[in-house]
Amino acid sequence: MKLFKLIPDNTNIKFLRWRVPFYAVSLLLMAASFALVFTKGLNLGVDFVGGQSIRVTFAEGTVAPLAEVREEIDGLGYGDPILQQLGQPNQIAVRMKLPDEENPALTEKMNTDIRSTLERNHPDAQIGQAESVSGKVSQELFRNGMVALLLAMIGISIYIWIRFEWQFGVGALFALAHDVTLTVGLFSLTGMEFDLNIVASLLTLIGYSLNDNIVVYDRVRENLKKYRKMPVPELLDLSVNETLSRTVVTSTSLLITLVALLLLGPEVIFGFTLAITFGIFVGTYSSIYMATPILVWLGVKQDSFVPTESVADRQDRKARGEA
Repeated sequence: MKLFKLIPDNTNIKFLRWRVPFYAVSLLLMAASFALVFTKGLNLGVDFVGGQSIRVTFAEGTVAPLAEVREEIDGLGYGDPILQQLGQPNQIAVRMKLPDEENPALTEKMNTDIRSTLERNHPDAQIGQAESVSGKVSQELFRNGMVALLLAMIGISIYIWIRFEWQFGVGALFALAHDVTLTVGLFSLTGMEFDLNIVASLLTLIGYSLNDNIVVYDRVRENLKKYRKMPVPELLDLSVNETLSRTVVTSTSLLITLVALLLLGPEVIFGFTLAITFGIFVGTYSSIYMATPILVWLGVKQDSFVPTESVADRQDRKARGEA
């Protein structure tokens, strides 16, 4: 019985033929993601901004009545509320500054008043659990989360640099930056909450993308030693095609689980799951069209992994009568 294969053994797709237009599109998407983050910003969770957050879903409406809710909560006298739409138009997060971080009773009273007001004025309102984080702790969490992402990317690039060549480290760093930037841009575009769970998903995505890049890079290194006269673009195409079956099978297996979690999983991990699901797509794409083609422009050549011959080796070879 013949085994079923998603990718035939004789697959020969000319990926690098389209490297310039794909790179142009990717750079435009990265620029758009940066523009979104700096103009629209991120819907930071309570983990990062401090204060108290209450999730509210208006079950019978298609759009949350933001103006009414803002006026109702503002009338309670606890300050101006910050209302942000979540994944669906009828879902919002009501954020309030803590009235007094040293007085938990006052915070609890504010929470109770907001809940009772929403339930009284909006019978279809489904109110979730309130979350509270102090301003000092939230700033520290945000700073540590961003530092963790940066250090992970730099550490991974140094590892690949040492294991391969500096060009491979630069390629991996660019691919990781591409994956993280597009994923963060997705959260800015959709307005979904960006909290510590999303930072965890980005770190997970970095690990997956690294694994995929190393598999391709390892095959590139082997083929550079094996086919020393083959043009580099052709050799890179060969390496990607030889690892394509493994990439597709791994990504498909992960996506089956992730899609099931997206459709059937609890709401509390929806953002985490969405970030990883989207990241699998961009991570697989970047390992083929970002991390690999950049090696051509960074000057990787057929002799990149050929050991440099020392003077003693050269004299010994001549003594043996070898050319």
